[in-house]
Amino acid sequence: MVPTEQATIPFLTAGFHYGIAVFEGIRAYKADKGLAVFRLREHLLRFEHSCKILGFLSLPYSLDELTEAVSATVRENGYGDCYIRPLVWLADGGWNLTLDTGKPHVAVAVWQESVYLGQRSPNEGLRACVSSYPRHHPGAMMTKAKISGNYVNSYLAKTDAHRQGVDEAILLDAEGYVTECTGANLYLVRGNTLVTPPVDAILEGITRATVADLAADLGFTVQEARLTRDHLYVADEAFVCGTAAEIVGIREIDRRPIGSGQTGPITMALREAYQSAVRGRHTRSDGWLHYV
Repeated sequence: MVPTEQATIPFLTAGFHYGIAVFEGIRAYKADKGLAVFRLREHLLRFEHSCKILGFLSLPYSLDELTEAVSATVRENGYGDCYIRPLVWLADGGWNLTLDTGKPHVAVAVWQESVYLGQRSPNEGLRACVSSYPRHHPGAMMTKAKISGNYVNSYLAKTDAHRQGVDEAILLDAEGYVTECTGANLYLVRGNTLVTPPVDAILEGITRATVADLAADLGFTVQEARLTRDHLYVADEAFVCGTAAEIVGIREIDRRPIGSGQTGPITMALREAYQSAVRGRHTRSDGWLHYV
């Protein structure tokens, strides 16, 4: 454990220069039975898988060791609700653009909870636009891994959206089909059915999977289907979901109101179920919470 201001890396680090790093986004919550990390094992498995996809031949720590490192860092900081960031980056070499000439280093940081998408009210919802920047093609970048360099794509799209005066960008794939937002997955609601893009060119979000389970519990149908830009405009509801965002409604896309123009009732029901789950008040909580 070191103070934040001492948690630095040398300027001459290949992972920093070339974006050769993998990260996870995880959250801990003050649950009824104590401080708990939400779906920790699933996040760390994705962390390990992302490293394999990028090409690290091995990680210097096991999943059990990473689990303890996350738990210890959360306890040490004592924040209560907080965001957790494990990171593995290429260090000690790697300047010739090959992973095998460097060494992976690992760290875990924790900071106090922040509102990722800046919404003022859960009922209000976000304003979004369809980005002119397409989502990475799976043949060019590894879209199933949380590789740091991948997020240049998200920075370009999100910055452009903010400069247009809206909150979030929705990215299409190279064929023009809807994929996801800059740092969260996307769902549309049509009647009593939730529709989300297939996994072809998206990050397979853990919150995305959580929403599918919660929706099924509430009696809704969940489908994966290719969606076009047209589908966005005529949805009854739309929302984004992710570890940092949790579940946030979209009230407008490309200056077209979605449904009633505010967060819809199904989105609100899912928000309530999600909050119940992370606070230890849901029937699924015991299987999803790791108490620290």
